Amino acid sequence: MTRILMVCLGNICRSPLAEGILRQKIKEKGLDWEVDSAGTSGYHAGSLPDTRSIGVAKAHGVDILDQRSRPLQHADFLHFDLVYVMDKANLRDVKAMAPNVELAKKVQLIMDLVHPGEHVEVPDPYWNDNGFEGVFQMLEEACSVLVSQAELSKY
Repeated sequence: MTRILMVCLGNICRSPLAEGILRQKIKEKGLDWEVDSAGTSGYHAGSLPDTRSIGVAKAHGVDILDQRSRPLQHADFLHFDLVYVMDKANLRDVKAMAPNVELAKKVQLIMDLVHPGEHVEVPDPYWNDNGFEGVFQMLEEACSVLVSQAELSKY
């Protein structure tokens, strides 16, 4: 089983979308994966995703209403095989939280799946009501690449 963790700052906008999109894709493909999400902060611990994330997900047939925000924990580095972050600040913060250098190697920018080595960030749409659709599209593309890579590795 492959275990993937999606991480953003508050775990209410970007990472819940990434989790929901990837969950739907792995269900459609029948992959034996576990997906979760977390935030580098605990500001919103226990909260539902942002209503705008819920809305854009729903508009695309993705249900994220079962998710609750939670902070990243040290145990996550041991449990998850891959940790995808949304931006460079998340990358820096999550790597700094890793218990050791080896576990920090699990942490990657999610958009590096689409644009390897270009360090493209998924912008935080929290302060931009119009940004949620663009974020959804970016994460949809990245999750599609991730699933495609897994399918190719079967052969």
